Amino acid sequence: MVKATIIQFRRGRKTFKPRHFLVEIEGSNNREDATKFVGKTATWTSTGKNAKTITGKISSAHGGNGVVRAIFEKGLPGQAIGTDVEIKA
Repeated sequence: MVKATIIQFRRGRKTFKPRHFLVEIEGSNNREDATKFVGKTATWTSTGKNAKTITGKISSAHGGNGVVRAIFEKGLPGQAIGTDVEIKA
């Protein structure tokens, strides 16, 4: 498993996509490294007594610095930004 961090929603100037998130992967520094993770599963686990697990799929690389786009199931909260995600490599 590879650790990653949710950075932000995928967004435009006036809109955002609530299921699409940008994810920064540890050790991924360029676009070539990021494309190796396309198609892999990303799992986010909430904290608290009712731990909830939400899965997503990495869809593509985003830019040239090793960031990827992930599409999660419905229900991933905005508070997930800045938290950790596990990617099954």
